[in-house]
Amino acid sequence: MTKHPPIKHADGHRHDYLPAAGRDAFLPFYDILSSALGVPKLHRALIDRAELADGQVALEIGCGTGTLCLRAKQAHPGVRVVGLDPDPLALARARRKTGGLTGIRFEQGYAQRLPFDDAAFDRVLSSLMLHHLDDDGKAASLAEALRVLRPGGSLYVLDMTGDLHGVHGLMARRMSRSGHRAGDDDLPRLLAAAGFACDEVATHRHRVMGRVAFYRAVRPA
Repeated sequence: MTKHPPIKHADGHRHDYLPAAGRDAFLPFYDILSSALGVPKLHRALIDRAELADGQVALEIGCGTGTLCLRAKQAHPGVRVVGLDPDPLALARARRKTGGLTGIRFEQGYAQRLPFDDAAFDRVLSSLMLHHLDDDGKAASLAEALRVLRPGGSLYVLDMTGDLHGVHGLMARRMSRSGHRAGDDDLPRLLAAAGFACDEVATHRHRVMGRVAFYRAVRPA
């Protein structure tokens, strides 16, 4: 879901976003790598915390190949699920993975400019996506999440966080050098600035990603 300067790949294509696997050529291995890193366990924890219920409509921003959307739909069949990502190749893979499952769809777009009406969703989910954005991109995405949530609706975020000094984990160290990775207070500060009532609900130490945190942010009623 990341907005980036154009990136030219070996196939000659240019993107203004970061592809789900970093490069289009790596996309077939994306789900395998995610599974090896233990991302499905983090997804289950995010879904467990999201308080999904029959009749709700949930949106995932930066859905990639749709794994979290599919898990949410399988765990809560009565919830309508929408996944959004700018990467058409990842979205094509996500649509194939649904296997004809109804009540779930995938659309192309950016978190900073959501193509949805105001107050269209009960839940917005974000998994390991916001750290790719600079502060302006995060702020725009959070403002859009607030806009599309119904009053009393919630945004649930899973992302890498922690003190940028003494960062642990290979991916965490790489992200800290990029300047985009959140520090301890960055996401709560940005969520509050967007108009959310926010709290950090859990943290987890990951061997590769370092410290990851779960946040619940509510659009005030």
